[in-house]
This record gives sequence, structure tokens and C-alpha cells, in this order.
Amino acid sequence: MPPGHRLSLSLILAASLTATVQAQVDWPHTNPQAQQIDPTALQSLFTTLAADPHHDIKGVVILRHNTLVAESYFNGDNATTLHDIRSATKSITATLMGIAIDHHFIHSVDDPISLYLPNLPPDKAAITIRDLLNMRSGLDADDEDPSSPGNEDRLDQSTDWLKTVYAVPMKRPPGQQYLYSSINAFLTGVLIENATHLPLDQFAKQQLFDPLGINAFQWRHVPINRITGQGNLRITTRDEARIGQLFLNHGNFNGHQLVSADWVQRSLANQVPISTSDPFADNYGYMWYTKPEQVAGHTILVHFASGNGGNKIYLIPSLDMVVAITSSAYSTNYGQRRSQDILLKILSATQP
Repeated sequence: MPPGHRLSLSLILAASLTATVQAQVDWPHTNPQAQQIDPTALQSLFTTLAADPHHDIKGVVILRHNTLVAESYFNGDNATTLHDIRSATKSITATLMGIAIDHHFIHSVDDPISLYLPNLPPDKAAITIRDLLNMRSGLDADDEDPSSPGNEDRLDQSTDWLKTVYAVPMKRPPGQQYLYSSINAFLTGVLIENATHLPLDQFAKQQLFDPLGINAFQWRHVPINRITGQGNLRITTRDEARIGQLFLNHGNFNGHQLVSADWVQRSLANQVPISTSDPFADNYGYMWYTKPEQVAGHTILVHFASGNGGNKIYLIPSLDMVVAITSSAYSTNYGQRRSQDILLKILSATQP
């Protein structure tokens, strides 16, 4: 087995981890075969990933029927390594918006964002929270276009992120067109902070992370006194899987409704068609993606959170399965495709 790679299946993993780490896992362990997943196929997949010449795949965790079926770590990472999941963070920020609405800090997704943003320029007064969550704010902000006034890279050069966002002009009326922009998720986080009077990371800790058992995380702070709701959350691969399992369980964790089932349903719904602009997804909800994957002649519906480099939280409701992937293949032309290939291999190895 190559150095830096840690392969584990079922109870093999349990024997190798410290008692402290074991105590942090909420799921019982079962072997893949007991969950109708081909263990030989998984072993082959993990061995192939260990030999990947890019050396930037980090972790894969597989849950089925709320049990930990398999996990594997690569290139120096382990079960406790915090990893920057980049824009998969957006799906978590959207979840926090749902929690803020559930707790009546915010009234509705149909509220104009001006209710929660003092001194918002008048040209942006018609943008609603729903427009942000659907990536249809109408702002002249395109992460794929470096010349766009609202390109995410311009935020990194700013000494006051919110002021910089306020200066981004409108390109079209809100609610009309999907255009992927990190500014929308950053503003979503700002709304939560303003409405709850808490930094986003502290609201997340109180309302989501602590109840889920996510005990260690790091979230980037930026000028002036803001959290990057659009990315740069560092959590473990297992904790990605916790978020996925929460959504598979319709927002319920150990009998506690952390976010409403209605919010989960709407987050995963096909609200906005995006297949013409995204090769990896067909539809978008509240900062979650959906794509029907073709596997052995069958169509399997997959919902997912997605971050630069191939960081993924895949939900497969028909199989009652979560697949979490961490990767450091940032800004490459293979990271996203590799994670999709990993998913398809796992789906191919799984019986209904």
C-alpha cells in the first residue's frame, strides 16, 4: 500500500482508530457486503485512488442505511483532518438560512434582502433571498468571467467585502437568469449574521454543528468582520457525510429536527434548470444541485453539494446512501470529473 494512504473497510477501520475518534462517529459500522455493496469493487476503487498520480485526492466516506460502510484516506489525510471544501460550503450556508427562517430570525425567502442589509443601494432593492439561493440575483457577478465586476477574486482584493459587493452593478432584473456567483452565497451569510446578530460560524456552531457532533471546524474570516458564506469552510470528510445524512433524514438528526423537512425538500427540488451552463448538473435548488446519473441501464437521481477541486456531498435517496469526497485538486480540469467517476463506480458496485 503506497505511503500516505489509509484504506479501511467496515470493522477494519474500527480496529485502527483511537477511542477518541471512534466516539465521534454516530453511525454503526457494517461491512459493505451486508449493505449490498461489492467489497471487491470498493477495494479496487480505493487502491486505484491511492495510486492516482496527482496526489490530491483526500478522502471518501460511504454511508448506507445510516451506517458507515467504508471510508478511505489518501495523501496524508485521515479521519480527523480538516479540509477546505470550497463551494460545497454554499450548501451549508443555504441550510443555515433555512434554520434562520425556521427560528423566525428571517421571515421568508421572498423577503427583499434590503430588509436585512442597511444602506443597500436602491438598484438592488428588488433582490429577494430566493434570488440569492437560486443564483438569480441579477448582479453583474460571474465567477467564470475574470472581467466581471462581481467575480469572486475581486473580493479577495477587498478591504471591506460588503462594501465591494454593494458596488457591483446590476446586469439584469433579479429572478430571471441563473448565473453562478459566489457573491450570492456571501450575501446569504451576511443576511444571517445581520438577522441573528451572530457571526455565521457561531450561528452554525450553535444551531447545526454542535447538534450534529461536528466538533472541529475552521471558517475563514474576512474584512470587515464577516465570514465567507460562499466557501473556505474546513471540516472532515466524515462531517461532510454528517451533513449529507441530515438531508437524507429530511433534516432530522437523532430525533431532533435541526432544519425543517420542508426546507430540505425545497433545497433539493428542481427549481432552476442549469444543464446548458453546467456539465455536471441538470437542476439547482437552494444551493444544492441535482442530476440523474445513468448506471447500468438505470437512472439514479443524485443531489449534491459541490466545491472546487471535486469536493462533494452526494445524496442518493433511492439507495439511502451518502458519498462524501474531499479533494485538493483546486482549479484543475480533472477534479470534478474524478469525483463524478468515483460516485459512478460506487453506484455501479451497489445493489438496490
